[in-house]
Amino acid sequence: MGKSQKPGRDNFLLPGQSALLRGLEQQQAFGAALLDHLPVGGVLFLEGELGSGKTSLTQGMARRLGFTGTVSSPTYALMQPYPTPGGQLLHVDAYRVQHPGELYDMGLEDLIEGSRLSVIEWGQALYGDYPQATLLRLEHVPEDEDVRRVTRLR
Repeated sequence: MGKSQKPGRDNFLLPGQSALLRGLEQQQAFGAALLDHLPVGGVLFLEGELGSGKTSLTQGMARRLGFTGTVSSPTYALMQPYPTPGGQLLHVDAYRVQHPGELYDMGLEDLIEGSRLSVIEWGQALYGDYPQATLLRLEHVPEDEDVRRVTRLR
């Protein structure tokens, strides 16, 4: 973990801290563990280039909530609710959205309100609307194509 702090129950990854994740399994495990540190009904923003692990983290959260189906990036659907025994997981990909109003017109507020957690990829235009949301940046590690760095920005 970044800054020599091991994650604990109350400080999983503090703002400014980073962790290195090797491979899909560690990315998904990180997502599953992260779920315990996010509030019920909360919003999680994920930013990072294509292939940096945003959907992999979401897959881990969905599995942890008991979803057994396929979790993929909702690039074309924009929003994908996953019903789980642990509560609905909303997965949003705002990459193609020109204006946040498009998502609100599709019922974003109601979907967030009815979800255990809402994960929003490429949601920079929504940051101001959800100031309490956790924000993570995922990056490729140039020295090792199998490793991703996740940094908590807020």
